[in-house]
Amino acid sequence: MNAAQSAFHDLSRGRTIVTTAGVIMALLLASVDGTVVGTAMPRIIAELQGLQYYAWVTTAYLVASTVMVPIAGKLGDLFGRKPFVLIGMIGSVLVSALCGQSQNMIELVAFRGLQGLFGGVLMANVFTVIADLYEPKTRAKMQGVFAAVFGISSIIGPTIGGYITDNLGWRWVFYVNLPVGLVAVAIIAFGMPFVRTGRSWRHIDFEGAGLLALAVVPLLVALSISTDHDWASLPMLGLLGIAVTAAVAFVLVELRETEPIVPLHLFRNVTFTVSVAVGFLSAVGMFGTILFVPLLYQGVLGLSATNSGQLLTPMMFGLIVASVISGQLITRVKRYRFVGTLGLSTMVLGMWLLSQVRPGASNSEAVRDIVLIGLGLGMSMPLYQNAVQSAVPMSVVGVATSQVQFWRSMGGTVGAAVLGSVLAHRLPQEISAQVGALGLPASAGSPLSGGAQSAQSLLDPAKLAETRGSLPAALVPVFDQMQGAIKVALANTLHDLFLYGAAIVVFAAMASVFLRDVPLRARSRREEAEVGAAVASFGE
Repeated sequence: MNAAQSAFHDLSRGRTIVTTAGVIMALLLASVDGTVVGTAMPRIIAELQGLQYYAWVTTAYLVASTVMVPIAGKLGDLFGRKPFVLIGMIGSVLVSALCGQSQNMIELVAFRGLQGLFGGVLMANVFTVIADLYEPKTRAKMQGVFAAVFGISSIIGPTIGGYITDNLGWRWVFYVNLPVGLVAVAIIAFGMPFVRTGRSWRHIDFEGAGLLALAVVPLLVALSISTDHDWASLPMLGLLGIAVTAAVAFVLVELRETEPIVPLHLFRNVTFTVSVAVGFLSAVGMFGTILFVPLLYQGVLGLSATNSGQLLTPMMFGLIVASVISGQLITRVKRYRFVGTLGLSTMVLGMWLLSQVRPGASNSEAVRDIVLIGLGLGMSMPLYQNAVQSAVPMSVVGVATSQVQFWRSMGGTVGAAVLGSVLAHRLPQEISAQVGALGLPASAGSPLSGGAQSAQSLLDPAKLAETRGSLPAALVPVFDQMQGAIKVALANTLHDLFLYGAAIVVFAAMASVFLRDVPLRARSRREEAEVGAAVASFGE
């Protein structure tokens, strides 16, 4: 047991509760920030005129946080977790205020990228503190509590975000996490112990950190610009070439590094490898689905931002209920890997049903579908992190935890970038085809130009009504026909996106059956030594 784990295990009951409360508040800060912004995005792109950057706002955050998660996880192991939890919280709040001051989409993308750096620092260390605080069996049950926190924040976030967007303006959604952040910083600062490890900057794997960033960032940027660039174009080949070269160099460096950011021998552990693969694949499909649900609600079903946020609530209720049940179930079922398989299969069903939603469909159809997605997500999310934390020795549990987060973030980033590129590429073509099929006279095109033939016109009801009211009476029926055609085009495009996401989660479900059912219980000193020796032998 290392110094950090010893310090946490020696905490009094009261100090443990205070530290847990601080960790919960930190998780609340990160999850509220993401969910509040989601329902405001359609209105943001309508005002700042940047539909082509819709996915970039999320991608920038995820690229930065993805790179930072393994680096911050290792730094927390080296120097103690408390300072990095505080840095992550304070930085996230301050940069969120800058996001609210954005004057164009480029600024917003840049600020969200900076915020992602602090978010990565925060998330890597929050989940490792959970591993320090609780034994495996208790930790599995506590995952229900933490999932409930995530679910509650995801319930209130979209609702608050939608209400603020409709009544105060979208800029105010970036300020809502300030009170949460202040309380969380105070609790962590006074309640969480600071463990001095005796390490120095000389133990930092600077070379590995630099190569990791050099591999991840160009890859994800290449995926994000695939809409505007051919895969065989010079920019794409250059970025992909840099990413591959840096990835090879990174592996070579980590194999000889004494304190690697990514201990590669962990991938010899079947439980770790399967959990990472499932996390990556499910995040690719799931995140793409969640990202575009507000577009479905507001663009296809014609709901306001407030109602859009409220209709995301049932998904989080499903997640909360399933997470609590799953946390209890996996400690009682011997072959608990099939709980994850069932959860992933439920997600696939929900995503397939969501792809069938068309203009004029009832809200209850979409609600049913996202409830299924939430149930599936809740059943699978706690399982794989618990399995990994029980399958590796405590000496590397922090690094292993950050790796699970890294590959989930990587999957979410790839999903947002790839599916966002599909949206930007396919939607204009689909709109052109649907509007062309109306057979409108050429004379109708000029008065209805300037956004009437863009999906952005569907995302701002006030502006849409203003445009419609300014038209001559003879053009109003034509305008309505065009808007109906655009709705169909958007629905067709989202249909494909949801199906692509479902297909990827199918592969995650297939991989899940290969998980080894490591007992989720505390290990004796002898068992711990045996696990540690086995893992160490993989690196030889």
